Amino acid sequence: MFDTDSSEDRMPVQRLNHAVLYVRNLERSVRFYTEALGFRVVNHMPGRAAFLQAEASTNDHDLGLFHLGSSAGASPAGRSTVGLYHLAWEVDTLGELKRIAGVLSEHGALVGASDHGSTKALYAHDPDGLEFEVSWLVPADRLTADDTIKTVALDIDAEIERYGEQTQGGVGVSFAAG
Repeated sequence: MFDTDSSEDRMPVQRLNHAVLYVRNLERSVRFYTEALGFRVVNHMPGRAAFLQAEASTNDHDLGLFHLGSSAGASPAGRSTVGLYHLAWEVDTLGELKRIAGVLSEHGALVGASDHGSTKALYAHDPDGLEFEVSWLVPADRLTADDTIKTVALDIDAEIERYGEQTQGGVGVSFAAG
């Protein structure tokens, strides 16, 4: 088993560097992720793979897409097998979250919006039905006792009224410093 008492044996993960997805149609997926989420293509091997980078990223790529072809079946993860549920990306402001909600709706991809207390989240499906989240994190110095983990419907306009449209999110910090 794991020895949870010894810090010498730990290799602390700092952040997610990139994700890789298998897709049915590479060009369709590249188009979706660039148009809907603003990724840019940094390497493209037509018919095989593409590597995309988020707008403000310093990674060499944040998302890899590998082409499987139209005969590839849907992922049974979460229905009949274990597997990845979704990926989550952060945006800097609630104004950006609201804008992306509109873009995802235009693409027919938006499937939900939740207020989790310390995070405000949109949920969507890519063209292959793979789920992802786009979220804004409440800045740690703005968190209150009411911002405990919960899940209720997101009223983005009320959250903009509360925090401001251009307030910078918590950037990976979803708990109050203490």
